[in-house]
Amino acid sequence: MRFAIAQIDSTVADFEGNVTRIREAHSRARDTGADVVLTPELSICGYPPLDLLRRSDFLDASDRALSDLASSLDGPPLIVGGPRRDSGGGLPRNSVFWLESGKVRGFHDKRLLPTYDVFDEGRYFAPGRLPTVWEIAGCRVGVAICEEVWDPRGERYFVDPIEELRRAGVDLVISPSASPFRRGKRSERREIYREQASRLGAPIVLVNQVGANTELLFDGTSLWCDSDGVRYQAPSFVESLEVWSFDSSSRDRSTENEKAPQDDPVEGIASALVMGIEGYFRKCSIERAWIGLSGGIDSAVVAVLATEALGPDRVHGVAMPSRYSSAGSLTDAGRLAERLGIEFLTIPIEPAHRGFAAALKGGVGEEPIGLTDENLQARIRGTLLMALSNSRGGAVLATGNKSEVGVGYCTLYGDMCGALAPLGDVSKGLVYELARLPRFAKVIPVESVEKPPSAELRPDQLDTDSLPDYQQLDPILTGWIEEEASIEELISAGNQPETVRTVVSMLEANEYKRAQAAPILRVSGRAFGVGRRVPLARGRVPRS
Repeated sequence: MRFAIAQIDSTVADFEGNVTRIREAHSRARDTGADVVLTPELSICGYPPLDLLRRSDFLDASDRALSDLASSLDGPPLIVGGPRRDSGGGLPRNSVFWLESGKVRGFHDKRLLPTYDVFDEGRYFAPGRLPTVWEIAGCRVGVAICEEVWDPRGERYFVDPIEELRRAGVDLVISPSASPFRRGKRSERREIYREQASRLGAPIVLVNQVGANTELLFDGTSLWCDSDGVRYQAPSFVESLEVWSFDSSSRDRSTENEKAPQDDPVEGIASALVMGIEGYFRKCSIERAWIGLSGGIDSAVVAVLATEALGPDRVHGVAMPSRYSSAGSLTDAGRLAERLGIEFLTIPIEPAHRGFAAALKGGVGEEPIGLTDENLQARIRGTLLMALSNSRGGAVLATGNKSEVGVGYCTLYGDMCGALAPLGDVSKGLVYELARLPRFAKVIPVESVEKPPSAELRPDQLDTDSLPDYQQLDPILTGWIEEEASIEELISAGNQPETVRTVVSMLEANEYKRAQAAPILRVSGRAFGVGRRVPLARGRVPRS
């Protein structure tokens, strides 16, 4: 049997575009002599459709797309994912359909519906009830949609779909999936599928979604796995059509074994972020990106990511120096823009700063000082960036990193404004790792990387005036947010007690800011935004 793995990038609710992608992949697979074509989970409607699933017109459109797709196919069977309406009017099912000869030959309803992390499928779908085995091209093919493979030790569910398929006797299992990316996920996924293939005593073929849908990034990395490990693997972060062969009598591949490539986690995050920016702008029909270039490392990394994602003609850098900006910062920002080939504008904020200061003095009797004055400068910059995007089109990319956003070292309606926050799930330490990747290092001025971080909102300001050193801050934030460690556990891990309590207090006090932040591209185990739900109004962890 020759399987065609159509690793495609579906857009939520773009039924026409999704069907076109699926049909084109099927046509190419047919020309290669494939016996069956696989597409990812919910590939007809895109994943995750969220509350759109509650709309009857959305489900109507999905039904029409499935019918149109089935009637237009000529060639091998197509396995395609989409919602399936309940005949009794209840919640729909998350299903995959077997299409062949102009009709739906069979379907399988997903039985395990994840309701943890970024998933909320129990809100939208009713679970399937039975295992599914199809006879395709002389093989007994079991079906297991994504989560139905992800519980090898029975930790979350009372149902074990892989064990049931083993008992049914299958030659292999196909697994249409929409498994999101996070750091370390590709290695974890390979191990899960290897372990399940070993239990099953037969290979598993994963076809995974690729592309970005708002905050969630999908790496693809589809694979063919047996008990010895990965036999085939599709590329990450790009659409692809792979044709893999399987002999059901020997359960061997028809071509030479290839080892799965080792993941470079930092390169993977860079690729994921580029894909995330490109996908967000394309699927939202946004033409250009505006970035405030401060001469620092965060805005430099965002500019490189955006240029790779969109091309230099669609990226615009804006320097907005104040009375506190160093000459070196302006020079560094200009040098970066020149190396990237992007438009570079300089708009001093001093006139606006003086005007706002005078207006406030007239209202309250004194000019702004301290934090008020610092936030005022940040908000002037945010206003200018938003005005540029209004007048010339496009959207603003926020440049703050996870460490800053975590402790509130950012300004609402200032540097937090924008349509997307590419680094909002990237710690300051990881920003430095990205900047040192060869393709980043050749364009980012070394001064932007080596100089001490500063917001330059008052004389001689450094980030460490207000925050612990990032080498102390990042592990505490990671422990509290991603590992859900307690204060006692963070202290036991070697962090200074007072630093831990200060950081946690700052993190909790600024939850309201993050509730108003731009969407954050998720690359860690727990990002601000999707997948993390914390009440804003609540008691605080005491500092002592």
